[in-house]
Amino acid sequence: MFKTRVLYISQEMDPYTSLSEMGSFMRKFILNANKKSFEMRILMPKFGTINERRHKLHEVVRLSGMNIIIDDDDFPLIIKVASLPESRIQVYFLDNEEFFKRKFIFKDEEGNPFDDNDNRMIFFCKGGMETVKKFGWPPDIIHASGWMSSLIPLFLRKVYNDDPVYQHSKIIYTPFVNQGGNILSGNFNDKVLINDMAEDDLLNYFDESGNIDLDLGAMLNSDGVILPIEDGMEKNIEFLEKNNVPYYIHKSEDEKYVGDMEFYQQIKEG
Repeated sequence: MFKTRVLYISQEMDPYTSLSEMGSFMRKFILNANKKSFEMRILMPKFGTINERRHKLHEVVRLSGMNIIIDDDDFPLIIKVASLPESRIQVYFLDNEEFFKRKFIFKDEEGNPFDDNDNRMIFFCKGGMETVKKFGWPPDIIHASGWMSSLIPLFLRKVYNDDPVYQHSKIIYTPFVNQGGNILSGNFNDKVLINDMAEDDLLNYFDESGNIDLDLGAMLNSDGVILPIEDGMEKNIEFLEKNNVPYYIHKSEDEKYVGDMEFYQQIKEG
């Protein structure tokens, strides 16, 4: 019997990056999902705050060496790997000297979001999709979390949907209310449009006022949404119900994450 393959794509996860509740949530969620004997892999950005020696990262030469194109510029992609403590799950870190080797993650020392956060997001999402292609590892479920992974559902729907690695993949997204750095500058439309995408493909990523809303677009392009229990999630629940997007509200640890895994199966089976 084949194991269900689950790919996690997250901007945060303990013990590597922990700016908000997302870091702790994703670590606990993944470790509990691991008890279901899924075949699992994790993708994260290799921020400069991550200590490579302490966490035993090393470069995966066979996966490194790709160039990711953003707005007609090429950026080299380096892949590093480590094992998540308390498990044998492989965590793959996407690295680029220009985007990630900084002392701060999403904002500078004065608290201002980096001007190139949009480029960093596009690099991470596109680089992640290309890395999994290089694995030759078709995921049954892709679970993306946080604004930095919010283009994954869009790319899966509009660019990679016919690729043999992804043609059977279902996408689940988890938004978080308090996220740093999700204020974007620059020409978002032109940069995000990759391959044969059209501007109409981006309509879901704008709210009624014409402002970019990354969680909105990610949820509308997903097969399902898992919501953490956070203040402010009521707005997302109302939105998901209005748009008939299947969702599940994550319960307490006492419930052993059973409902989350049942939701996985529901989404996998369509």
